[in-house]
Amino acid sequence: MQNTFAKVNYKQPFTFASLQTLIHAFANCKHKLLMSEHKYILEPYKGMNTRYRCPSCQQRDKTFSLYIDTETGEHIHPTVGRCNRESNCGHHYTPKQYFQDNNISFDTPQPKAYKPRPVTPPQKPVSFIPVEVFKASLKAHETNHFVQFLINLFGVEVASQLVSRYFIATSKHWNGATVFWQIDTQGKVRTGKIMLYSPTTGKRVKNLELPVYWVHKALKQPEFELRQCLFGEHLLIDKTKPVAIVESEKTAVIASVYLPQFVWVAVGSLTNLNAEKCSILKGRTVTLFPDLNGFDKWSSKAKELSHLAIFTVSDLLERKATEAEKKQGFDLADYLIKFNYKAFALPKPEANEPPQTFQPLVEVKPFEHPEPVYYFSKPEQPKPENCEQNITELENYFTNITLPTQPVKLNQCSTITNCSLFIESHFATLKANNGKRNFSPYLNRLQELKQVLTTNIN
Repeated sequence: MQNTFAKVNYKQPFTFASLQTLIHAFANCKHKLLMSEHKYILEPYKGMNTRYRCPSCQQRDKTFSLYIDTETGEHIHPTVGRCNRESNCGHHYTPKQYFQDNNISFDTPQPKAYKPRPVTPPQKPVSFIPVEVFKASLKAHETNHFVQFLINLFGVEVASQLVSRYFIATSKHWNGATVFWQIDTQGKVRTGKIMLYSPTTGKRVKNLELPVYWVHKALKQPEFELRQCLFGEHLLIDKTKPVAIVESEKTAVIASVYLPQFVWVAVGSLTNLNAEKCSILKGRTVTLFPDLNGFDKWSSKAKELSHLAIFTVSDLLERKATEAEKKQGFDLADYLIKFNYKAFALPKPEANEPPQTFQPLVEVKPFEHPEPVYYFSKPEQPKPENCEQNITELENYFTNITLPTQPVKLNQCSTITNCSLFIESHFATLKANNGKRNFSPYLNRLQELKQVLTTNIN
């Protein structure tokens, strides 16, 4: 112990560094004194690998300290120790009690104690929301504030399609509240997120005690094992489209109208973009659309998750938003609703493709997965035509000219209100579906715009 304190130079002026050295020396001496005075002590803390799950309260957090033999440094037994949750658990099984219970002399030398191997507890099965609860929520849309906002924004027909596509539901938790169900690719409901919106602005009402509530909490099921999935995950059964990820459920719903060439899903918040939720995207092409001020964080996440899918991060908001919009933390929905959604409409499907149908607004049915049937073999898809050269030429053209800020009349039936956004969305669609015949109208419209702009310049 004298050697330990000798490290402190008492002749020099007393500094913070010398105080730290003295504290460490004292702690080390205390530990050595304990080791010399007591044969069995609680294992000193050296990180969470020296703490274990309590055999009594079985908390997920490691709250249990084991006794060790000071001569061997080995644990006595995996049950001999003390739980740190003294007020809630109070489990304390001493070495003396263990020896008495097992008829072992406290003073006799003990054989090498059992050292437990870390055991990962078996994962509990995932819980799901009862079907009857899910069905009961798919009513009273006329009282739903968010649905009212969608009707004001898009009209009854489009709003009805959105309600059916995403199973937008209604809750009595607050008057006019919305439920965003998390439905996985098996059609099972993991949970529901309850929020309240303004029917006129579409903004979330945040001056509540708990501005976000959960259906599994409202059901008060103590054994509920929650494992969240992406909002809109059930739509990923469509593997013909690339995937777009946003933060909020509201943004995913609205963006799906403006840019239907993507399957739109949401993670729920900036920090919820993680490997567990994105595991379902393995092998897909994914574009991330972070809210303002989230670009850097999601760019870093895209690299981290690159083993799962092909990720790109859109900087649309970073480039287009004003300083005022950046201070407000605009998301993609805030930006898109400034424009007429009809200018973004996809071409109608070809005659050999059945049109997509939706249930009426007041007759939404529970989600079902139709199984594809191929009586002989899966029909062979036509080979895509390479249009990479045309895309490159058009990109060079639009990059090297000054785009008009005023609306541009493309033809007798179409007027482009925002050239920059129009061009960006069309290129994104073409690159994701290179050469597919159904998407040739995108290339045609870009070429048509080039011709109109060239004529006006000349």
